Amino acid sequence: MKLRQKIIFLAIVPLILALCAIALAVRHQAIALGQQQRATIQAAYLASKEAELKHYVELATWSIAHLYDSGRKDQATLDEAMAILSKLSYGDDGYFFIYDMQGKSLMHPRQPELVGRDLWDMKDADGNLTIQHLIERARSGGGFERYQWEKPSSHHVASKLGYVVALPNWGWMLGTGIYMDDVDAALSKIDTQVSGNIRNTMWWIAGIAILSALVVGASGLVLNISEHRVADAKLKVLAQRVVRSQEEERARLSRDLHDGISQWLVSIKLQIEAGIAKLDNGPQQTAAARATFERTAGQLNDVLGEVRRISHDLRPAILDDLGLAAALSHLAHEWLEHAGIPIDFQHSGNTDGMPAVANTVLFRIAQEALTNIARHSQATQIEVRLQGDAQAITLAVHDNGVGFDVDQIDGNPKHGIGLRNMVERLEAVGGQLKINSSAAGTTVLATVPHPHYSYV
Repeated sequence: MKLRQKIIFLAIVPLILALCAIALAVRHQAIALGQQQRATIQAAYLASKEAELKHYVELATWSIAHLYDSGRKDQATLDEAMAILSKLSYGDDGYFFIYDMQGKSLMHPRQPELVGRDLWDMKDADGNLTIQHLIERARSGGGFERYQWEKPSSHHVASKLGYVVALPNWGWMLGTGIYMDDVDAALSKIDTQVSGNIRNTMWWIAGIAILSALVVGASGLVLNISEHRVADAKLKVLAQRVVRSQEEERARLSRDLHDGISQWLVSIKLQIEAGIAKLDNGPQQTAAARATFERTAGQLNDVLGEVRRISHDLRPAILDDLGLAAALSHLAHEWLEHAGIPIDFQHSGNTDGMPAVANTVLFRIAQEALTNIARHSQATQIEVRLQGDAQAITLAVHDNGVGFDVDQIDGNPKHGIGLRNMVERLEAVGGQLKINSSAAGTTVLATVPHPHYSYV
């Protein structure tokens, strides 16, 4: 997997994980909120139904209060009261019922077949003694009771909430009730709506996650394409610069060979031929021929020195044999002979253990800095400092020249090629380049970290 693909992957995965965590948190909170909402609605609904049942029973007792308060207990009065109560209904499943305190059914408008039957031992589907519990509730002052009973509208047994009171003067238990399947249906509808909302929220989050992943992927693709184009453009510029540098180096070598070594070799050739000719002229020319050959030998030494100089410029052997400090010291001595500018070279700390490529980069930085000083600075004194520690090796080249405007050089693509080469060389080995320049002089500071050390 390429680096850009890893970056895109590492951008998408945390996003998806974060959205999944958000989805789980939202789902958990939505379920908890739905349960709280269900409990609140259930409590409120039951409270309203209980108040409603209580009001129904109060209405029923009020409707027969004139008979009950008369103190009469004859059958005609009781029949009249039951007739009034049998007509008080509220819907198909809303009715009043009457039992005596021994469990005998006295009135049941929806199930007349139960009237007159002793239901004291009657049990509901859950095994509860329904009538006994209702009578006990009425004797204790009245109240609510849950039990199972057949629903008249559907003829199916359903849960019922009843409210009963006692009429002790007549020995009655009067009550009514509502069936809870309607409440359960309303609560189930709420549960369905909550589940639907949670499911829709999860789909929205999933859609957002997919869309976000696509946006990140598309952005990464666009960035990848853009970076490829930029990288291609930089590679083209770099390739052109490499070709130009190669051509410049070849031209320099060609000039050195043509203007120096080639002319010396031609001169040596002519002098050797002249010496040979003098040898043919007899013994009297031997001394002159000897002087010619001695002069030719001196010129050959100069040619060998020039060859060594060219070889040293291409790749100094001392850098591989003795290390960076020795190579820089040798460079300082050569530069003094070549340019005539005094160079103070000092070396401190441990500079061993660096890769060969890092040593080469620092050596080339020093060469480039000295070349720029000779061409542009008008300096009369140069200081070269090489310092090593546990973290990095630092090379500092300072001159007392006229200086230059660093920002102007950096902003001009036609100038500062040598400085850009320094920066690119150091970046290739993880180093940094800092340049400070003023009218008092210029300082080039190159730092290369040790391979075993990483900056925090």
